[in-house]
Amino acid sequence: MSKVLEVCVDSLESTTAAIAGGAGRLELCSSLLEGGLTPTPGLLIQVQNLSANKIPIYCMLRCRPGNFIYNRQELEVMIEDARILRKYGANGFVFGALLENGAVDMKTCREIIKACYPCPVTFHRAFDFCERPSIEIEVIIDLGFERVLTSGKQVNAQLGSKLIKKLREQVGSRIIIMPGGGINKENMKFIIENTEAKEYHGSFRKTLSQTEKEDESDVKIGGYEGPRYVADQDYIAEIVNILMNC
Repeated sequence: MSKVLEVCVDSLESTTAAIAGGAGRLELCSSLLEGGLTPTPGLLIQVQNLSANKIPIYCMLRCRPGNFIYNRQELEVMIEDARILRKYGANGFVFGALLENGAVDMKTCREIIKACYPCPVTFHRAFDFCERPSIEIEVIIDLGFERVLTSGKQVNAQLGSKLIKKLREQVGSRIIIMPGGGINKENMKFIIENTEAKEYHGSFRKTLSQTEKEDESDVKIGGYEGPRYVADQDYIAEIVNILMNC
């Protein structure tokens, strides 16, 4: 199995940079500043138009920021989003749901997987909030997820590499374990060597320079007033080069 770099994007600018940098798959979201939310069908369509080589596009299913404990109404929103995005050509989906005790919410996950079918589904970093990762990974496999995105329950995948490798040894070929969280060109080689994973994930963003920012104004909309972030094509290319030469 060849190595794959999945790049998380939430805009057309980031999509262009990710594709040009050599991403093997896109995780498409809105609002990465909030950890990534469900993208619009319009964004999916335009991202597909940019992807001349038709790399896979996996859409996030997350109707709000915050925890991963969803009520019935929130679940219905995400089921409908999955149906619509699947209709418009999503290649896969990214989702995760937990119970209050930190266990995987099997009922909610089953309903989402059914709504996404036949598209594959990745269980996202909600996994890093599970209390018993070695047990919950078996639940996730039984539910039919294709892969798990994890930092190994640490602030970044470098610190979590020991657990990531342990999980990979436990699951074998039954599911893909994909390290993600704080991956950069300084720690990429370490993570590859210490997890031996085949897929890796990150957003690899840069802040827009002052000349690229919109005109300053006293008028503000919403609570966030910081810089915009976009994927960095050159940085992604460096990461891909490290990945392919390790």
